[in-house]
Amino acid sequence: MEDRPTRWMGLEIPLEMWRAMVEHGRRWAPLEACGIVAGKNGSPTRFYPARNAEQSQVRYAIDPRDLLDITMDLEREGLSLLAIFHTHPATEAYPSLTDVQLAFYPDAVYLILSLADPGRPVLRGFRIVNGRITEVPVTVGDQRTA
Repeated sequence: MEDRPTRWMGLEIPLEMWRAMVEHGRRWAPLEACGIVAGKNGSPTRFYPARNAEQSQVRYAIDPRDLLDITMDLEREGLSLLAIFHTHPATEAYPSLTDVQLAFYPDAVYLILSLADPGRPVLRGFRIVNGRITEVPVTVGDQRTA
């Protein structure tokens, strides 16, 4: 996959995309919010907010209808799935045991947005492969967030 090497080096999230993620997370709070980040050549260009089918404060699952629509749009637009996004409304931006157990996409970066401090959202990225967590640098515009 052509995006793989770039993703492991880090992701630069455009400021407007970050704002959309924060807004989506705040709208769903106190439940976890989720979505997909897609792009080309390792560069994020599109955020797809999705419904959390789990309706939970500690778990997420992208609604199957949303996932189908997103997947079809990715194919139509020639985009690659770069990251799977979700929020932690009350805890730090670090994968929980559940996040690790349900990490079935080794080629994706898992983006976690902590809203524990509502005035200071924190976005971090991780690769989760075979239970092993590796942080991936994330920048918003030109500011490092991890």
